[in-house]
Amino acid sequence: MKTLLTAKPAMLELRALSKTWQPRRGETRHLLQGLNLAVAPGQTVAILGPSGSGKSTLLKMVAGLEPLDAGAVLLDGQDITRLPPEQRHFALMFQDFALFPHLNVQDNVAFGLVEQRLPKPQSRAQALDMLQRFGLQAYAQSRVWQLSGGEQQRVALARALITRPRLLLLDEPFSALDAELRLQLREEFRSHITQSQMAVLWVTHDEAEARAMGDVGMRLLAGALQPVWQAAP
Repeated sequence: MKTLLTAKPAMLELRALSKTWQPRRGETRHLLQGLNLAVAPGQTVAILGPSGSGKSTLLKMVAGLEPLDAGAVLLDGQDITRLPPEQRHFALMFQDFALFPHLNVQDNVAFGLVEQRLPKPQSRAQALDMLQRFGLQAYAQSRVWQLSGGEQQRVALARALITRPRLLLLDEPFSALDAELRLQLREEFRSHITQSQMAVLWVTHDEAEARAMGDVGMRLLAGALQPVWQAAP
């Protein structure tokens, strides 16, 4: 039976996720061990941890890009562990922006809608509306490589949000930017994410960034999540 997911805010649940890896032949290490987590619609959970702790692997497992050894990924109580990435209706953002250099800014933002078979004129019109929300409408016909790092990251977020994903996954999205720009983008991203009311999983090694962005803070240590803080309701 084909599983259909509608584009509305949803609760993410991770149940007893486990993952091992082999750094060298004959050696097996536990990256994640029975990890549990819940992220509600409109909530941002920030996960802290040093490089190599498994943060990025966790995001890939949630997105369906990395297989689990054990456990389950659920969305609104529905088990999507074996659902292909393209059917999960999640959006991912990484530090390298991952924009298409051969497309202009408007077509980069419209890309997800075109992939969903929305006619190109409608996709471009919605992309222009989204760019206006981000104050980037003047760059609609520009090539992405003509934009600054901060502008490119805004375009990447606009592209992620335009398809109204059920979950937003962010992997160190500001780490390639300078400190002043990171501070500026935190406030902007927080505002846009709050308006979207989607569940957000944000991984970073920067505790100041995690506290600025996350309603809940967790630290990934020895394959398990440990609570660090929770914002007052």
